[in-house]
Amino acid sequence: MNNIYENKVVLITGGTGSLGKALTTYFLNTFPKLKKLIIFSRDEQKQFQMAQDFPVEKYPQIRFFIGDVRDYERLKRAFQQVDYVIHAAAMKHVHIAEYNPEECIRTNVDGAQNIINAALDTNVERVVALSTDKACAPINLYGATKLTSDKLFIAANNIKGSRAIRFSVVRYGNVMGSNGSVIPFFINKKPTGVLPITDPNMTRFNISLQGGVDMVMHALENAFGGELFIPKIPSYRITDVAEAIGPECEKPVVGIRPGEKIHEEMITASDSYNTYDLGKYFIIVPTVPSRSLKEFLDNNNHKRVPEGFSYTSGENAEWETVESLRSLIIKYVDPDFKV
Repeated sequence: MNNIYENKVVLITGGTGSLGKALTTYFLNTFPKLKKLIIFSRDEQKQFQMAQDFPVEKYPQIRFFIGDVRDYERLKRAFQQVDYVIHAAAMKHVHIAEYNPEECIRTNVDGAQNIINAALDTNVERVVALSTDKACAPINLYGATKLTSDKLFIAANNIKGSRAIRFSVVRYGNVMGSNGSVIPFFINKKPTGVLPITDPNMTRFNISLQGGVDMVMHALENAFGGELFIPKIPSYRITDVAEAIGPECEKPVVGIRPGEKIHEEMITASDSYNTYDLGKYFIIVPTVPSRSLKEFLDNNNHKRVPEGFSYTSGENAEWETVESLRSLIIKYVDPDFKV
């Protein structure tokens, strides 16, 4: 796949986040013929810190661009001569979005439409947008805004006209060790001797940062346009995470936060009629897929899932254990972690 990145320009919105940094590392170390990698975000301090990790003397392809996805004109300026866009910027904390709904809508919905319009108005060839398991049958505002974002990106393929551009979406669960996620939260709380449990029955999907990178790259390189990609990944129980990190800690049940689910979904039974099994991934296609997308699916032996199929963290076939979680924490989160 080196050829599709040779002399190309890639832009990552929200590029200073956990996944953005992982994607940056992957691009710069894997594709030496990449022309330019642009980190687009609104936090100058995070860009300053990231520039220390990726100095231009060592990585001459990297650029840092201050901007906000809410600002269409700034996006359009940033997209000049960009070939591929990975949209990772979002307001993602569930309880904060519940308290600040307008801000969440402006970033996650209006920002998504700005990305689409800016890509259509320039010469961008491919756009991959990041979704979340909370966008599936949402019960909180964050999930509802990300579902709206997903629909906007998928529908953008209907208005591209003769432009050679593809819009696709990747949806996955909690990224292990990402900013604000439960594992670093528990690791930081461990010295206090107390790990608060929201609900002892709570489960979540789990994916490593590298798994997220792999999925984004798969969509960037293989999407026909209009697909929503979902990985087959394991689940974990919140109680097992707490036991893996602090077996000696007290674990009081404090109740779920506003807008939280006990179990997460990534495919509902209603989605099953438009869902295909690709082996490593599932894809959900539009209710009325384009003729070319339908032919693409039929010609590549993509199998429909059974009617009524759903994919939830509480009824998953694959589970992390206390032992496997400890190994993953050492591998992906904190190499010095000890029980």
